[in-house]
Amino acid sequence: MSKPQDTATNGAPNSPPTSFPTETPASKPIDPAYYTWSNTFSILLSRMTGSRDIPLETSYFAEQDLVKADSFCKRCESNRDYLLQYSPVVSFLRSEVGKMGGELDGRTIHCRMCTAEQSGGFHVDHGIMLCANKFRNRGHQEDTMAHEMVHAWDHLKFKVENDNLRHQACLEVRASTLSGECRFTREFFTKNQWRITEQLQNCVRRRATLSMMARPGVKDDVQAAKIVNEVWDSCFNDTRPFDEIYR
Repeated sequence: MSKPQDTATNGAPNSPPTSFPTETPASKPIDPAYYTWSNTFSILLSRMTGSRDIPLETSYFAEQDLVKADSFCKRCESNRDYLLQYSPVVSFLRSEVGKMGGELDGRTIHCRMCTAEQSGGFHVDHGIMLCANKFRNRGHQEDTMAHEMVHAWDHLKFKVENDNLRHQACLEVRASTLSGECRFTREFFTKNQWRITEQLQNCVRRRATLSMMARPGVKDDVQAAKIVNEVWDSCFNDTRPFDEIYR
């Protein structure tokens, strides 16, 4: 189950380069650190251009993912193991899933490279996927793990029908509410959402609606929002397995 995102993917190049260019026409080696810095600087100044279908900026980031795949996954796995042991919300959800007969550890929480603009996903048969190349920091990965672990708990606790859009909307409302990804500080500093009143509710509605828009059978944002509204009261106020919204 995909984690809801506030942006959509622009797509990736069909055949991205597998490594940095290492020589100039005059056979003078290019320092990869300089290459990375200079291209990042050009992106910030909107100087990178490309074809109409594949912006050069998109191609650059796809290339970076290929070059750094191993380090991204190792960092993700290291943070995963740390969070399983030391994060209060992750440790609690892992324990609650265990009480329901599930098991969440390094064998069922996998770090992978992702091309879609998502940070994680859950599948009832395969466990949790973490998108190693999409995390800004350990805190972002913690929120993603908590989100997907709420999904895991819900699938063990309730009879979830994959083709029932109301069920799926409820899962997204609960996961965004309980994971911490909609807490005020994250919305304020990373999403530029500066509302003071009902900030949590607005964030949860937005993220749940975006997630529903990506599902087969949902034709547009109007239908997605309608489905979220239909389940809102019961699902937003159901804080199980927590006694209350944790953060």
